[in-house]
Amino acid sequence: MQPGETIDLDGLTKEAFWQNAAVISDFFQQEPVPGNPASERTEVRIAYDDENLYISAQFFDSEPDKIKAFQRKRDAPLDTDDRFVFILDTYNDQRSAFYFEINPLGLMGDGILRVGQGTSINRSWDGIWRAWVVKTAEGWMAEIRIPFMTLNFDPNNDTWGVNFLRTIRRKNEDVLWSGFQRNQGIQRPQDAGKLVNLKNINQGIGLEAIPYAIGTQVRQRGDLESSKTSELSHNFGGELNYNITPNLKAGITINTDFAETEVDDRQINLTRFPLFFPERRAFFLEGANIFLFAPSSSPNPYFSRRIGLQDGLPIPIRYGGRMIGRVKDTDIGFVHVNTAAQGERKAENFTVGRIVQNISDESTIGVIYTRRDTEGDSLPLRETLGMDLSLNTSKFLGNKNLQFEAFFVGHTPNFFGDESNLWDRSVRGGRINFPNEPWRAHMSYREFGINYDPATGFAPRVGFRRLQPSISYSPLWKNSGLIRELSWQYYFEYLMEMDWRPATVNHRIRFLGLRFESGDVLQFQFNYNYEFLDRPFDILRNGEYVIDVGNYYNLGYTITAQSAPFRKIGGSFVFSKNGFWTGTETNITADIFMRPIIGLNLTASWIHSQVRLLEGNFDTHIIRLISGYDFSPWVSVNFNVQYDNITRFLGTNSRFTWVIDPGNTFFIVYNHNWFRLTERFLSIEDRTNIKLAYTFRF
Repeated sequence: MQPGETIDLDGLTKEAFWQNAAVISDFFQQEPVPGNPASERTEVRIAYDDENLYISAQFFDSEPDKIKAFQRKRDAPLDTDDRFVFILDTYNDQRSAFYFEINPLGLMGDGILRVGQGTSINRSWDGIWRAWVVKTAEGWMAEIRIPFMTLNFDPNNDTWGVNFLRTIRRKNEDVLWSGFQRNQGIQRPQDAGKLVNLKNINQGIGLEAIPYAIGTQVRQRGDLESSKTSELSHNFGGELNYNITPNLKAGITINTDFAETEVDDRQINLTRFPLFFPERRAFFLEGANIFLFAPSSSPNPYFSRRIGLQDGLPIPIRYGGRMIGRVKDTDIGFVHVNTAAQGERKAENFTVGRIVQNISDESTIGVIYTRRDTEGDSLPLRETLGMDLSLNTSKFLGNKNLQFEAFFVGHTPNFFGDESNLWDRSVRGGRINFPNEPWRAHMSYREFGINYDPATGFAPRVGFRRLQPSISYSPLWKNSGLIRELSWQYYFEYLMEMDWRPATVNHRIRFLGLRFESGDVLQFQFNYNYEFLDRPFDILRNGEYVIDVGNYYNLGYTITAQSAPFRKIGGSFVFSKNGFWTGTETNITADIFMRPIIGLNLTASWIHSQVRLLEGNFDTHIIRLISGYDFSPWVSVNFNVQYDNITRFLGTNSRFTWVIDPGNTFFIVYNHNWFRLTERFLSIEDRTNIKLAYTFRF
């Protein structure tokens, strides 16, 4: 934009400068036929001033009445809708990017993308930006404004990576401006185009304040016989962030609160090992991609749910600080959190540091350090140190992807005494990956020491050596009007004790996978499993079903069916029957969704296990009902109901969200838990939180 030019953000490209802007219109299919021209025309234009980046996009459609658009809620999955996706690789380093997407109803989704051994998108990042969308007789149009304050970038670099994707959902057609081959795509900054001549852009002074105020009412029973007591409370706190440079942001948080965080999905654990629950709290998700450490091998030296949570219950966070960003070609992440004493639990200090250095065109080498210190306690200071190497190229044999990863993590003694050596307190491994189409293959090897227990990490199983190769073949069937893709896969896992004795062996063969032109999926898989049990296993942790030490051989199969997600009524169904210790386990996972009107989403889920053993029989059930209505991209109401027959707890989570403006949000969250007593449910606890968070930028 030239000085003095203005823009009326309404979705229409009527301003004169849009007509003078260069047009990006050469889009090519990634599916159904890679390299074919797009079946519908798309035009994208880009402009900027000193404070904002603007994108105008026009999506022509020969049948505009058939455009798919169901979702309005921010960050809702858009596998249901027509969509427009773009990435901004603001460092032009081909390793990370900001990810944005919209649909014809004005939904906004975003995240931070990072590539390595696979791709991760931190969708919990909510940048401050806006999209204006209109439907027209020729299709739909959008104008997008992204403040430079929202982005991290190097002001001395006038070239960014950029790429665009459009999905025409009724055709299951994905078209891209750059990187349209099947082993490329929108999630690979290596294959993006370039946005050049970005000059005289700034982020202001880079100061951001996000205060919050919250009021809470809790009513709960001390035991099943007592009546409920009620307690009212209120609190204030917030975050203060400052951009030390356009690339590096530092921040502090006081009285950190997570009242608006969604509840965890209920799980029933029929395995010998702890279950993994993903992080949902916004403070810990900010910059989470930087802290990823050899993610495909899961050594997990840093697992943020070890901070401020115990058995899923919150522990107050008194204060915290973080610094996240980049210095030249080095990514930096630093977090320090102090948690308050609660009951018999002492106050603690947690520190995590991560440095990732870019090397060559697509590779990195990194280190991670964690520290956990319990105040006024005899527990030792617990520290973890690790290093990981990721060597990647997208030019193997000309245009193929090839990736190599190696890592080592060790920690100081926790509770094992001085006789525990570093080899027992460490993990190490490597992985080579060939992620291409139609052929994919990988080989990994890792060792987890018998005393590996990072104090700020997560290690569900230790004391093993594991070899795990896999190979898959997924060709497109270009001459079929019914089937789009066929797939076959072989997965092998050979897990040994540290003395090389076999402990777990798995063979999984997908002997037929079908992805139809309609988007529906059908798969058939054969399973073989061997387990060596070196100690008795109490399946339900109540002494009722205990499996003896021994060798166990299991056969079974899995059938998966999934309907195309853009349908108004559909779902998925997974049926498996496998050997299970001394008997069998039959599993059913069924999801049914309905979208009767735009903005209304209803999903019912049933997760069922039927276990038949020599020691006895039992069934487990998890029932989940999720419903929500999105009045607009800014106002929504959501309900989540969960029940399982093992804990016999029924829980509800109700949320009202009003985004007053991007960055300024009002929440009302109501949680209610019941316990099933014979034929009735007894109310145990209900909690109401009302919270307002506001963002001020300078």
